Amino acid sequence: MSAALMFQGTGSDVGKSVLVAGLARAYTRRGLRVLPFKPQNMSNNAAVTADGGEIGRAQALQALASNAEPRIDMNPVLLKPQTDVGAQVVLHGRAIGNASAMDYHALKPKLLQAVRESFDRLSAEADLVLIEGAGSPAETNLRANDIANMGFATATDTPVILIGDIDRGGVIASLVGTHTVLSDEDRAMIRGFLINKFRGDVRLFDEGLRDIERRTGWPGMGVMPWLAATSRLPAEDAVTLERQDETRRSVFHIAVPMLSRISNFDDFDPLRVMPEIELTFVPPGKPVPRNADLIILPGTKATISDMHFLHAQGWDIDIKAHWRQGGGVFGICGGYQMLGTHIHDPHGIEGETRSTEGLGLLDIETTLQPEKHLGLVTGTDAGGASLTGYEIHNGRSEGADTSRPVFMLEGRPHGARSADGRVAGCYVHGLFDKAGFRQSFLHSMELAATGSADHLENVSSALNEIADSMERHLDLDAMLRIARAAP
Repeated sequence: MSAALMFQGTGSDVGKSVLVAGLARAYTRRGLRVLPFKPQNMSNNAAVTADGGEIGRAQALQALASNAEPRIDMNPVLLKPQTDVGAQVVLHGRAIGNASAMDYHALKPKLLQAVRESFDRLSAEADLVLIEGAGSPAETNLRANDIANMGFATATDTPVILIGDIDRGGVIASLVGTHTVLSDEDRAMIRGFLINKFRGDVRLFDEGLRDIERRTGWPGMGVMPWLAATSRLPAEDAVTLERQDETRRSVFHIAVPMLSRISNFDDFDPLRVMPEIELTFVPPGKPVPRNADLIILPGTKATISDMHFLHAQGWDIDIKAHWRQGGGVFGICGGYQMLGTHIHDPHGIEGETRSTEGLGLLDIETTLQPEKHLGLVTGTDAGGASLTGYEIHNGRSEGADTSRPVFMLEGRPHGARSADGRVAGCYVHGLFDKAGFRQSFLHSMELAATGSADHLENVSSALNEIADSMERHLDLDAMLRIARAAP
């Protein structure tokens, strides 16, 4: 039999699914044959296995993290809610009928044997089985005939790590309270705890960890920070750590680096208030979020100086990585100039005569001119949506990518777009003011951002980032020793 470790939470949605997926990737990268398991899941979001069965989507994600093919044994019991009090019962990938909540509780003793059979089959093949609980073991009213949490753990002698969600508040009370309400037998199954979703410096919770350890006798396994990478996981799993408004099921994330001389940043106000947009202004010292769909480089009063500032923040690396992974990039005014190959200031407009290299994502070069171009503009984009705005700049940008203009302004082509369509820029400020243009712009950039990147590659990249964070913040060696020491 392989080693096994179960992860239960002090409540629902504390991050069990994502944590198990991240740990599966971390231990798999260490060379272990890891398989995920969840005795009972409740979800209408199912994944189909190669043999035509269905399991919870979270277990399919965990299988991906383990470099394993999803199989019905990974989630032997799946409940698919149909009403507030009833669900379809799927056993070993096949629907066996519908049951009310009361009927299902009566059915659970018969299901435990099927659950153990699946677990035994996985254990025979794996070095480590990572098990996800459901709900909370503190729901003592559901303890009788339980197959999802402590009922499974005690039946199989599987040690448990308890997860507390600090983002909800009261995490010390939730962990200590769980310790209090559990029976002696169930309490003994818990061999450690961890804290999830911490924002800020995790060292600030050191005394909290010690307090929990004193009150429960359980050793702490670490504190996981809030993980932005989870927003790139399938929606059912991402919500556990990157909570989203239920009414915003398709958030489009735009990141705007805050240049040292950022100008005309009210350009973004119309986007900031759109309910389907998540707009992040990235301050100095912080990386550009990896989960951004679109990066917009804003205007600046000092393009060459801010080009150097951008390099100093490491944002050039972030932007190019985002672009290589299929993301979109748009530049406005000075940001547009930065996207090109070079910026020249032969007249010392910004203080001294000099030139600098740009990001090289657009085939254009910009030369700063003594005369500032000012004016109100109207025009249309490639899709025919009308726009209004204004120009206020000293630069003139020329190059091959201007043959693919972004707009037509009073009958003249304006701006530039790359051959792959994922990088573009213009000199127009205020262009997001018109609702029709905003929708047209976001639609065109979103298609460019998502259409050229493989979804599974993005998910795998996110899993790697989560595993990296776990290596830094959790005691993976201690948890593996706990799993291997179990009977």
